Amino acid sequence: MATSEKQVIVAGFDDSEHSIYALDWILKHFFAPFASNPIYRLVLVHAKPSLPAVVPAGSGILPYTEADMQKIAARIAKKAEEMGGSELANNVMVEVMQGDAKNILCEVVEKHQASMLVVGSHGYGAIKRAVLGSVSDYCVHHAHCTVMIVKRPKTEH
Repeated sequence: MATSEKQVIVAGFDDSEHSIYALDWILKHFFAPFASNPIYRLVLVHAKPSLPAVVPAGSGILPYTEADMQKIAARIAKKAEEMGGSELANNVMVEVMQGDAKNILCEVVEKHQASMLVVGSHGYGAIKRAVLGSVSDYCVHHAHCTVMIVKRPKTEH
């Protein structure tokens, strides 16, 4: 199967234990069975919050932000390669963008015409979800592809 024929899986990644678990889940279920020739391409997306409007345009912060975004992308790619092996390296793309995660994820799904969007669940209760908003809930209703929410099993104390 040629690279252009591979289906795309987009996954949100924020370096939390929830997104690391979701990435591990993706690698085990969608890439391990096809280790030598994966049938999917993985696009890992990290959304950084936008700079506050109070930051002046000529403040010189933008070059530092760009450098920071490149460092984050390199760290995410390295984490994916460590978890998935070198075979995965040619099938993973990392995009670091500024903006609201829910909007960024839906935009990347459209951009790559993804077959699936995978997000980790932070496990917030109804009150926290109402106050903070839920990226996964927004994506379920607005992404134009299958959305899979990967929840970590509850640990026993």
